[in-house]
Amino acid sequence: MSSRRDPLPPPPPPPHLRSWPDRAALLADRDRALTVLGRASLGGGRLALFLVWLLVLEVGWSLVGAAWIGFDEALDPLGAAPAFLFAGAGLAALVPAGFFQVGGVRRDVAAHRLLVRWAALDRAPERDARHRAAGRSLAWLLVSFALGAAGLALCVGVPAAARPGTTTYAEVGFAVGAGLLLWVHGLVGGARAVAHFRTAVRLLSPVRSVPRAARPASSARPPHV
Repeated sequence: MSSRRDPLPPPPPPPHLRSWPDRAALLADRDRALTVLGRASLGGGRLALFLVWLLVLEVGWSLVGAAWIGFDEALDPLGAAPAFLFAGAGLAALVPAGFFQVGGVRRDVAAHRLLVRWAALDRAPERDARHRAAGRSLAWLLVSFALGAAGLALCVGVPAAARPGTTTYAEVGFAVGAGLLLWVHGLVGGARAVAHFRTAVRLLSPVRSVPRAARPASSARPPHV
């Protein structure tokens, strides 16, 4: 996820500094930029990395949850020693995973803004068909929906099924925390898919010509007198 290894293209130059020799050169640069930005935003590698960091976050939270339950059940300081180890291991996984996941989301936002700016330069229906990436957007949307649904099920189902005397507060808190991680990631992934779909419809779809019969009457030439 390092920007040095896979840098984003620069934004298009402002109108008064554009020096493309012709429209073909502009479309070629636009096509290359949209290819890189689409892969950075919705590529299969980006989705895999998104899920891997989510898995690391869930593992870290599981260790923290085990420590929480251990502290709750410990009868003396010596019995709480394993809980300290679990807590340290959990934090060691949570902190870097959260850092890289937030950095990835910020980079995705920057990539989407650049994609919008490059796409708005011109229209090229033949080339833009592959940049619309309907399949990749759908994959992100389905995965995000599954994550959000699982997160809501944990956040709502576990507290609702808890029974006094059998379910501890630590167990409920652990389940709700794990569900919140899933739900938030589902929202982030779904927002990315919807944002790309809106951009594809607005800027990457071919322009439809208005049928002659649908033109307003005021645009027709007046009859000769």
